[in-house]
Amino acid sequence: MSTKEYNFNEVSLLITHYNRPGSLKRLLQHFNDLNCKFGEVVVSDDCSKAPNLEEVMQLQREFGFVLKTTPKNKGLGNNINKGQDAVTKALTLYVQEDFVPKAAFPEKLNEAISFMEQDAGLDVVRFYAYQLFPYLKPFGKGFSLMQFNAANVFGSYKKFYVYSDHPHLRRSSFLQKFGRYPEGVNVEKAEYGMMMSFLKHKGKGLFFEKFNDLFDQMNSAEEPSTFERNWKRRDGFFIGIVRHLYRHVKFNLSYLFK
Repeated sequence: MSTKEYNFNEVSLLITHYNRPGSLKRLLQHFNDLNCKFGEVVVSDDCSKAPNLEEVMQLQREFGFVLKTTPKNKGLGNNINKGQDAVTKALTLYVQEDFVPKAAFPEKLNEAISFMEQDAGLDVVRFYAYQLFPYLKPFGKGFSLMQFNAANVFGSYKKFYVYSDHPHLRRSSFLQKFGRYPEGVNVEKAEYGMMMSFLKHKGKGLFFEKFNDLFDQMNSAEEPSTFERNWKRRDGFFIGIVRHLYRHVKFNLSYLFK
């Protein structure tokens, strides 16, 4: 447990949740153990089953967060949108319920807030990813500026992921600048749509290179991931090349000639 107190009064912690109250409690407890206090905590629930929602409501009484629910499951896009609509602070720390912050995170969040305050053009600071973003320019304190070159057709497809819904700090006006998350589509299409909007509107973001130092993503047998990835992209070497080139051409045409 941390002995230093961190008061992030200007930050809303936004957590999206679906049928995993044990994971939600673990996340909230870890922030408490790290002595992190936020201006507000918003939990956006995507119509969890009744027993799970009851547990979430018990957690609300214990931790004192704002709970936003819906009578019908509407997918990740809607869950993020309605949660962001409920936020009242200038900055939003977005974390899904299956992540766990590590001891190094509070200090890095402090630094990220300072960067956002110093640079009005900075839209997002990312704290986690499945792999390192391929085009980075050192910025300071372990953070790097993410760079995108639309003309580099033969560059890695990973360059498109300047934005993702993994843990990050963003301005609460994010949806006003980049549009709302696509709704009524699967998780991958919702995230992909926002990623493309971020690029088209020339978003600016930082990436913490040692991201494994800040968060763990944890799924248990009792509460497994509720996200089923579309594995059709793993169709072999040739199909992978075709998909890669198609993605570049399609995006570059809309990005360069919009």
